Amino acid sequence: MPRKRKTDIPGIDRRVSLDEVQEKGWEAIFEPDLEAPLRMVVEIGFGRGEYLRHLSEVSPDVAHVGVEVSRKRVLKMARRLARNEVGNVRLLAEPGEAVLRDALADASVQGFWVNFPDPWPKKRHHKNRLLQAPIIRQMAKRLVPGGSLQIATDHEEYAEHIDGVLQSEGLLENLNAPTPYLDEVPGRMHTAYEEMWREDGRRLHFFSYRRRDA
Repeated sequence: MPRKRKTDIPGIDRRVSLDEVQEKGWEAIFEPDLEAPLRMVVEIGFGRGEYLRHLSEVSPDVAHVGVEVSRKRVLKMARRLARNEVGNVRLLAEPGEAVLRDALADASVQGFWVNFPDPWPKKRHHKNRLLQAPIIRQMAKRLVPGGSLQIATDHEEYAEHIDGVLQSEGLLENLNAPTPYLDEVPGRMHTAYEEMWREDGRRLHFFSYRRRDA
């Protein structure tokens, strides 16, 4: 009996491409697992996929889109979803910027999650950070009125940068005002990496914003 290749998916493959999304639309992409109209949540940079899987379990009737630039991580997550027959998640192996630009319409997303994005700590690399003003503006426009943007980081300087960018975006309002962020969110699931950072004594920063109604 031939060995299965590591790229084999043991069930339904939940990976999709930008071309498929543009051609079919999200409602067709999620058929027959979810009925229209969709309520959609997007996690950009899902890493090991722990939080994405948690979100999908908590809200089984919500369409969850996981975005991750690492194709290896997307493949691992696709295999995990197939083994567990998870139907309310789709995966994109693309940069977050491309998905925001090419795969999501304005006022189409209930919530965005960005958990511990790469801080690119060296100053000369700051231009590579995901959370810059143009990206925050795109996220805000893609949210439905009242939709949420949740961001977490363990990097102090990046937290200050994120705070400044979020405060400058007029389409969003801070749900923790007048505090810029929380150090702890009661009931929030801890990922494996997050537990390691807590054990190291790192301070965590949790931002919670919503799209203004007007």
